[in-house]
Amino acid sequence: MVTEITSDAIKQKALEIGFHKVGIAAIDVSRQNEAANYLQNWLELGYQGDMEWMQNPKRQDIYLTMPQVSSVIAVALNYYTPHQRLEGEEYAKISRYGWGRDYHKIMHKKLKFLCSWLEDRGEGILTKYYADTGPISDKFWAQQAGLGWVAKNGNLITREYGSWVFLGEVLTNLELTDDTPHTQHCGSCTRCLEACPTGAITSPYVVDANRCIAYHTIENREEKLPEDITPHLSGWVAGCDICQDVCPWNQRFSQPTNVREFEPYPENLAPKLIELAEISEEKWHQQFTASALRRIKPEMWQRNAKANLKNLDK
Repeated sequence: MVTEITSDAIKQKALEIGFHKVGIAAIDVSRQNEAANYLQNWLELGYQGDMEWMQNPKRQDIYLTMPQVSSVIAVALNYYTPHQRLEGEEYAKISRYGWGRDYHKIMHKKLKFLCSWLEDRGEGILTKYYADTGPISDKFWAQQAGLGWVAKNGNLITREYGSWVFLGEVLTNLELTDDTPHTQHCGSCTRCLEACPTGAITSPYVVDANRCIAYHTIENREEKLPEDITPHLSGWVAGCDICQDVCPWNQRFSQPTNVREFEPYPENLAPKLIELAEISEEKWHQQFTASALRRIKPEMWQRNAKANLKNLDK
């Protein structure tokens, strides 16, 4: 028998666990169709690159992931730290999300705790949790749950922390009181579109992975990067923060996280291109232990660094 549990109680517990934002979205046909249609239109444009998992049918039908789902509990965790990259062409640039400990480990620990707490409230309560690890449209459901809005650069922006947040969700069969979906607050601003050096943001709210520096430095497994991408790397070897760095919401409202594990590992703030160009498997294991950057294999670090060094020789 399921013990009565309120949405407010769940939110309070999520905040106690350490999440910075939490909201709830009820599953209904109109929301399901909206998420599916947006994804299908994006896929038909071929903007997913080689990310074949984006075509998983579960991404367009949340019931395939959990047939009994009634609600999504969406959470966000601020990861911003005030550290700045060193100036100088000899330094490689790594996206902020990868500066500290692997966010999957941090998010999963907190999400697992929340799910265990929920299931302990009574028999019959079902949960599943994800943090960028399952066939869930994280940003769509986060907006539906009122955490923030999907911006013109494709990131979710929160009023309190800008877009420097990790997203996660708990699917549950509990019928919960949902929150009002967040409204858009990009206005007429187009700074992200204008700043992207490769034109990856083809139009507001639409990002083409085939043109994205972050995609190519992290997901592209080819021996060489595309010739139309390499001239624009400007030091980036692991992700790219350009569209986030220029965002007024990030410039005005970002605030340091209280999650100690997100403090940067020193070698991730100012790595040398010349050293990454020759990184060995042993050094890779040592430098990127417990890091989300392990997705970038040694040969990819070498490729990305060498492409940047080649630009400097021109």
